[in-house]
Parts: sequence; C-alpha cells; structure tokens
Amino acid sequence: MRNEKFRDERIDYLFRAILTLESVDDCYAFFEDLCTIAEIQEMSRRLLAAKLLREDKVYNEIAAQTGLSTATISRVNRCLKYGSDGYLSALEKLDRQDKHK
Repeated sequence: MRNEKFRDERIDYLFRAILTLESVDDCYAFFEDLCTIAEIQEMSRRLLAAKLLREDKVYNEIAAQTGLSTATISRVNRCLKYGSDGYLSALEKLDRQDKHK
C-alpha cells in the first residue's frame, strides 16, 4: 500500500519527469543535476542490496559488497518484505530486460 500522506503534486511532478527519461544517459544527466553523486551512489547501493537479499545473500556479504551498514540493509529487507513492492517490481522488470538481451 502506498503512503498517501507522502504523495503530493510536487512529487507527482518529479516522478512524471523521471518517466520522461528515455535512456541511461538521460538518467545520468537528470540525476546528476537533481542529486549529489553521493545520493545517487547510495540509491544504487540500496537497489543492489535488494537484489542480493532476493538472492538470499547474508548481511555481512551484502555489507562487504555494497558498503552499506547492516542497519540500512535491514531497512531494505523490511521494504522487500513489508513495503510497497517498489524494489520487487523494479528488480523483476530488470530481470526480464536482462533475459531479453
């Protein structure tokens, strides 16, 4: 279930802008302007942690591979189990893309 308290017109506008991006290069340009490099790297580490958790990797292995704290890995794991299925949906779509390459 999505958190409706979180939703507003400004965030909708941001997400609609993201949906207009057509390539990885478009994403690099947009996110480099929008976020700090550290923020982008953090988001990529969290997504990788979600992927590794789905592959049944252990926290210590994920921490070593991503540089994330076990507390952050635990938060990602809670999102995978009890969240809005955002990670799962993205990972499944990436899996389908990878199979078609």
